[in-house]
Amino acid sequence: MNDRIDELLHLIEVEPDALREAEFMQAQAILETMVGKSITAAEIEETRIVITTNDGSKYFFYGFLGETETASE
Repeated sequence: MNDRIDELLHLIEVEPDALREAEFMQAQAILETMVGKSITAAEIEETRIVITTNDGSKYFFYGFLGETETASE
């Protein structure tokens, strides 16, 4: 029984870097759909950012927002 619990707990372990990368890829895909539109409003909420465009569409960005460090050459 304990082995099964350990196995299930391993399945729910989440790598923060993997989540951050997935969120970045999703945000990039959303931004690509916004090309040619104008942003008319932006709201920063506790858990998300909401962008409204001139056609009335709302885009929601969640999760691991932030910046990454790049290595200097």
